[in-house]
Amino acid sequence: MNVKLKVLTIGAFFFLGEIASAQQKRKDTISTKEIEEVVVVAYGKQKKETVIGSNVQIGSDNFKDRPVTNVANAIDGAAPGIQVSAGSGQPGSLPAIRIRGFSSISAGNNPLYVVDGVIYNGSVSAINSLDVESINVLKDAASTSLYGSSAANGVILITTKKGRKGRDIVNFSLQTGISQRGVPEYDRVGIADYYLLNWEALRNGRLTTGASATTALANTWASDNLIANLGVNVYKNVANNAVVVNGVVTGDQTLKYNDFDWSKPLFKTGLRQSYDLSYAGGGEKTTYFASLGYLNDQGYLVKSGLERFTARLNVESQLKPWVKVGINLAATNTKTENSYNGADNNSAIINPYRFSRSIGPIYSPYSHNADGSNIFDSNGDKVYEWLGARGANASPGRNAIYERILNSDITRANNITSRVFADFKLLKDLKLSIIGGYDLRNAYNREYQNNILGDAAPAGAASRTSENTYSVNFIQLLNYTKKFGSHNIDVLLGHENNKYTFESFYGYKQGQVGANNDDLVNFITPTSLTSYTDTYNKEAFFARANYDFNEKYLLSGSIRRDASSRFAPDKRWNTFWSAGAGWRVNKESFMDNLKFIDEFKLRSSYGEVGNDQGIGFYAYQTLFEYNNNAGLPGVVFGTQADPNITWESNNQFDVGLDFAFLNRRIKGSVEWYKRETDGLLFNVPVPMSAGVPSNNVFRNVGAMYNKGIEASLTVGIINGEKGGWDITINASTLKNQISKMPNGQPEIISGSKKLTEGRSIYDYWLRQWYGVDPSNGDGLFLLDPTLASAPIAGQDKQIDGVWVTNRAARAKYDFADSAIPDVFGSINNEFRYKNFTLTALVTYQIGGKINDSNYALLMTGYPQGRALHADALNRWQNPGDVTDVPRFDSSLSAQYDVASTRWLVDASFINLRNVTLGYKFGEDVTKTLGFSRLDMFISGENLYIKTKRKGLEPQENFSGETTNRFTPARIFSFGVNASF
Repeated sequence: MNVKLKVLTIGAFFFLGEIASAQQKRKDTISTKEIEEVVVVAYGKQKKETVIGSNVQIGSDNFKDRPVTNVANAIDGAAPGIQVSAGSGQPGSLPAIRIRGFSSISAGNNPLYVVDGVIYNGSVSAINSLDVESINVLKDAASTSLYGSSAANGVILITTKKGRKGRDIVNFSLQTGISQRGVPEYDRVGIADYYLLNWEALRNGRLTTGASATTALANTWASDNLIANLGVNVYKNVANNAVVVNGVVTGDQTLKYNDFDWSKPLFKTGLRQSYDLSYAGGGEKTTYFASLGYLNDQGYLVKSGLERFTARLNVESQLKPWVKVGINLAATNTKTENSYNGADNNSAIINPYRFSRSIGPIYSPYSHNADGSNIFDSNGDKVYEWLGARGANASPGRNAIYERILNSDITRANNITSRVFADFKLLKDLKLSIIGGYDLRNAYNREYQNNILGDAAPAGAASRTSENTYSVNFIQLLNYTKKFGSHNIDVLLGHENNKYTFESFYGYKQGQVGANNDDLVNFITPTSLTSYTDTYNKEAFFARANYDFNEKYLLSGSIRRDASSRFAPDKRWNTFWSAGAGWRVNKESFMDNLKFIDEFKLRSSYGEVGNDQGIGFYAYQTLFEYNNNAGLPGVVFGTQADPNITWESNNQFDVGLDFAFLNRRIKGSVEWYKRETDGLLFNVPVPMSAGVPSNNVFRNVGAMYNKGIEASLTVGIINGEKGGWDITINASTLKNQISKMPNGQPEIISGSKKLTEGRSIYDYWLRQWYGVDPSNGDGLFLLDPTLASAPIAGQDKQIDGVWVTNRAARAKYDFADSAIPDVFGSINNEFRYKNFTLTALVTYQIGGKINDSNYALLMTGYPQGRALHADALNRWQNPGDVTDVPRFDSSLSAQYDVASTRWLVDASFINLRNVTLGYKFGEDVTKTLGFSRLDMFISGENLYIKTKRKGLEPQENFSGETTNRFTPARIFSFGVNASF
């Protein structure tokens, strides 16, 4: 085999920054067309090399073969400066996205979505990813300021596909695959160890409290009461008081039965399949794109899934030389079998993840006869157990599997998205565009809670929720473009009006009459019936001017005057703006001899945008609520408002360098930014005497900043006639700090965090864990030096000159690490050989801490039916033992299980996010089969994640707190793309 390869050899190269087009599919040669790429910007398009702002474009080639149900998932790892939480395992769930940190504490942090030029308030999961041409992420003020009060958290532009002049093309895509649980469960102890640890907790508790005078008496008491405490003896030939004797588990461990696995009936291998058909083309005056799509993603949790039908029609027509019109229509119908009303609720007993994780290994989901055999119902199915004896922490009287089977929670939704436009060429260089947008979403949820066991038993309950969302946009744009020799001018004037309406109806009834009917008519007692309507209006006038001299010296400025109905009339309007400049140094004559430099652009921008999200539709108005007592109506004080409330103002400075060398085989950028939020909205506590129900009022009284460095480097390592290898590395840093707190409120403690000046919103404020006392196994905290009382004997002591305590109430609180990582980013590889292409995307995070409360739940020193982590086997047992796990003790467990730095764990991870192997058939095959193009591929999502602790999910959220949520799915998919 004779293969020509051009191997790029480079020395050490340090890089920081971002490339404006992330993970673009590399061609064998770099053409002028690629260099003159046009990217989508706010209210238009612009040549890539003249863009001053931070604008990342993700082409459809980067995600068309990936099994992503929600197109927003394609953003993860695409560019630096963007943090994407792993969406839940619920098919179609939307991941949380943060662009350049966190701009708010009390208001929203979600980016603005814009679809085909119009602000989008619909469901992102309703958009078929195969209908998307590109995704652009706008990060700095120069890119986002034209969206004004909606752009503080960045903007995501989604552009759908269009037809093109020339031959009509029919595309068919098929994907089929499976989904499984993507994050493994924590390691937990088995049956014998579980009995022993519970026995130790009982024995040690007797000794600590003095209830037993000697160790021998305590041993006997623990053996006699172990099964009474836990409720179940699963050993076939062992008496209850002989399961554990003097710290030794019985030698005969023959089990009565062996079906203890709660996860097996809950988690399955779900089938995922999609079929998509599109038709695109056009003539001299009209182009069109039409598509139909079907997706069925069953999910890996029993009774969860998404079925989706999509349809789209995009048409553009040049009616006259001076008139161009177009329409984009999309319709989506979805049926979602929800993971349960509260499966993502951290504390809900019915939460299947919490239940299956935390129930002890001695409890079976099924009922058994005295001889250990299963009990079957009339249909031949195993009968579930929930009435038998269990420990207090094993959720007696409940069974998450059976409740999941009996209950139902289904949402059906219809989404309609429409865009219409007309472009009028008034003069040679002057164009008027009129754009209208209408988004509609109707969602209807029906939920049933059974009358056999669970929250609604024995009455049974049903509810209905109907939600309608309407969004109407009307935009007028006047665009003037002119070239005067080497001078280029682009001026945009615009007006935009947006009206958003949300209608909700909710009904709840109890008292089920007949079986197998969850309609409300089958329930006799209405306990809730309510409805309401929210409206939200915005209006804006804006302008932008771009100037360049010979595409070498670049200037840009924009201004937007915005009004929001969330604020009082005299506070409603505000002005947002930006200014930027760029210098393409490579265009200078003194660079002519440096032929290896293809691009060297310096750019900088500063601007101000706003945030009016997340504070309610009537934030400036004091609200009252209607209610009743004993059937009599009344009006009560609901929410106290500050009439002076207004936007959070976000000011951002950005400076960057874009570069490309060696015929663009090395390209990347360096970028530094600082974004400062002023008028930060705080939920400020007010005295209880004020009579405010929530004891809080929203006010613009704080300030905060985020700053960081973003990095991106793409290297074409191998570029040969038959193959190649490209690698893209992204890296980002982020520092977040509060710079101003409310007057008279220098600190606000919320959960594991304390907000105060000079600290991040995600710095932990916790009891300071010291470790375990080797002499007696006590768990120790640093003693609070501010306590008024003197050290207490038996509780406080000095170790190596440090005062410690074994009482949580006397522990010192202090700051301890942050949930924000030191560095985060991605590595993307693309390998090509002949007709094969292999891509591998890895996301990573270095540093940061997670407060692993899920782990803490499994490390309790007094289980009483709760499962135990395998690390519990490292507990202290004898004087002199050096360990980080205190002794198991029923009398002191509550002291050690509290929130503290003991549960902080390194949040670093490496995630093999996606691997896709594709094969493109040659012309000899495609022509024979009658296709113009034929591809096959296999793809996998969330294939492997390496963390500090098995079971840990570092990408769950940004606050560093763990919950018992629906963990992400691992998906394997096989697909075919055919064109003819």
